[in-house]
Amino acid sequence: MHGHAATPEAMEQLGRSAAALAVPGTCIALVGDLGAGKTHWTKGFVASLGSTAAVTSPTFGLVHEYHGGRLPVFHFDFYRLKSAEELIALGWDDYLDQDGIIIAEWAGKFPELLPPATHWLHFTLAADGSRTVKQA
Repeated sequence: MHGHAATPEAMEQLGRSAAALAVPGTCIALVGDLGAGKTHWTKGFVASLGSTAAVTSPTFGLVHEYHGGRLPVFHFDFYRLKSAEELIALGWDDYLDQDGIIIAEWAGKFPELLPPATHWLHFTLAADGSRTVKQA
């Protein structure tokens, strides 16, 4: 699930590659600064599963659901959440039970709520504009 991307399209390709390994119940935590490529990675991931949904950052809606592919994807953004209780009130436990894929941006805010088998991906933005994804 790791790699180097010089363009947003290359970051999407890294997401596409990761989707090939996705199984029901997979939880993926995305950690990295604004502009590091988390949403582009998710776009590629969702497209590779066969969904035609338009993927956007769920910063204000907090969660977007993408259906129509081989597995549903529940795309969270923890950035604006102030407490773990807010996330639980959104139905976090219900999403975990749905046998889909959970992708959580800014997951480092509430690591205690993520399942033990969560895949942690760290995104970095270099001075030249390229981006790197590393699995922790």
